[in-house]
Amino acid sequence: MRNVPFPKDGFVRLSQILGPNGPIPVSKSTWWQGVKDGRFPQPQKLGPRTTVWKVEEIRALFDGNTDDDSQ
Repeated sequence: MRNVPFPKDGFVRLSQILGPNGPIPVSKSTWWQGVKDGRFPQPQKLGPRTTVWKVEEIRALFDGNTDDDSQ
């Protein structure tokens, strides 16, 4: 797959999030466990077989700017 820059807004699919093409270097099973545990953002369903995440939430995750950092 081409090395496409991560979008600045909108929605992304799991294949765009996880490595080696995406910015988060974890496996699918680790990702879904993290979603369940609340470590990773919750997905949105666009259809019965289409799951997406908000780009802003994913960017905050890999930039280290999450809401859990409140001081």
